Amino acid sequence: MHLIWDEFLKIIKEEAGSQVVETWFKAVCLETWDATTHTVTLRVPNQFVSSWIQNHYLELLRTHLARLLHAPVLKFAFVCTTPSTPLQKARSIIPAAVLSDAEFVAPTASPQAAPLIVAPRTHIAAVDRSNGKERSTIALNENYRFDNFIVGPSNSLAHAAARAICTNLSSVYNPLFIYGGTGLGKTHLLHAIGNQVRAQNPDAVVRYETSDNFINDFINSIRFDRSQQFRNKYQKVDVVLFDDIQFLSNKEQTQEVFFHIFNVLYEQQKQIVLSSDTFPKEIAGLQSRLKSRMEWGLVADIQVPDTETKMAILRKKADYHTLNLPDDVAEFIAARVISNIRELEGALIRVSAFAALTNQKISIEMAKRVLLTLGEPKRESILLDTIIKIVAKHYDVAINDIRSKKRHQNIANVRQIAFYMMKKMSDCSLQAIGNYVGGRDHSTVIHAVTKVEKLLALDRTLCQKLGIIEQEILTS
Repeated sequence: MHLIWDEFLKIIKEEAGSQVVETWFKAVCLETWDATTHTVTLRVPNQFVSSWIQNHYLELLRTHLARLLHAPVLKFAFVCTTPSTPLQKARSIIPAAVLSDAEFVAPTASPQAAPLIVAPRTHIAAVDRSNGKERSTIALNENYRFDNFIVGPSNSLAHAAARAICTNLSSVYNPLFIYGGTGLGKTHLLHAIGNQVRAQNPDAVVRYETSDNFINDFINSIRFDRSQQFRNKYQKVDVVLFDDIQFLSNKEQTQEVFFHIFNVLYEQQKQIVLSSDTFPKEIAGLQSRLKSRMEWGLVADIQVPDTETKMAILRKKADYHTLNLPDDVAEFIAARVISNIRELEGALIRVSAFAALTNQKISIEMAKRVLLTLGEPKRESILLDTIIKIVAKHYDVAINDIRSKKRHQNIANVRQIAFYMMKKMSDCSLQAIGNYVGGRDHSTVIHAVTKVEKLLALDRTLCQKLGIIEQEILTS
């Protein structure tokens, strides 16, 4: 059990950020796993932690523990270290959002602790018996909608394309391929598409799949001789939302069956939406013919949000949780969380939780105390932001284009100059620079710097141009 929980913590740290792990999950342990009833028992330090985890991270628990335990669906029992309260008191403590999403069973009589059972979501699967269509096998997260997705320069194309396909299934962008770093909103958009399509047409068959679930289903289909059934269930859908396609890398048989499923869906004019952490052509270990098909429609990227977008996200989250978030606190958090929206929300949750526990109003002084581990905003990160803005301005290229995977010669040249200036004028590591400019590898940065250095030895005009840029950076 300890090994499974440790693996789960690693996944959550990657997906939600280290602050979430330190604040909420480090004090929790996986106590028991009943394979017969598919019930996981988690020991939590108190009812407050139990409520927060259920309110904010139940989907993460359900998704990743189900995969680690090889279970199709899970039930959860939360056991408090401290004596449990009566059911009526539990209901008054647990947020309404949790109560509406889970069935709470009265605590058992135990002098030590009483488990609080959380039943699976009721909207996980629905089958229309009249036409034999399976509507969904993995629940769409109803909290991921277009109306609570904050749009900014970093994600406007992906958002616009996602909205467009909802009213013109398979006729505008098919497939739609969305790519970007961890925690930037890809999964939110996929669920938003599914929820919007279902809202417009309740009879639509929408299937959301993670690559892990697809791989496991395929393995089981071979194991139990159900290969044809496996293929058939994908042929009945109107919309398929496939998350984290990059995890199909180096899985030849799975890619083969996915290739045929893709072809059938495309030929039947079914809408296909895919997500990945990188551009299709740059996914290692993926068949060339699959990469080619993924680019048949529209490829849209999601980049790191700017400060204004991050502040808008924080305000939206605060409104959703009915928190009074002062502007200076929002700006403080946005300046310190550089690249990940999940970490951004995690920082807000830490501040709001501290305010609730201490019965105080949220203030800048409190935020600085609670988020002390985030430290001061990194000078090198601020400098990278300055460098890319000034380089983009001088060459009249959009910052998003510099960070994108676009390979147009003019954009590629400007990107290399940005790499060179960042290497020369900051103390950042090559990997940090690569991560900042669209999640690139350090070898890409080395190549760019070397190329620009060679050009500078031959081009006096370029030397003068970069000298002007350097002076503007130093005086900004």
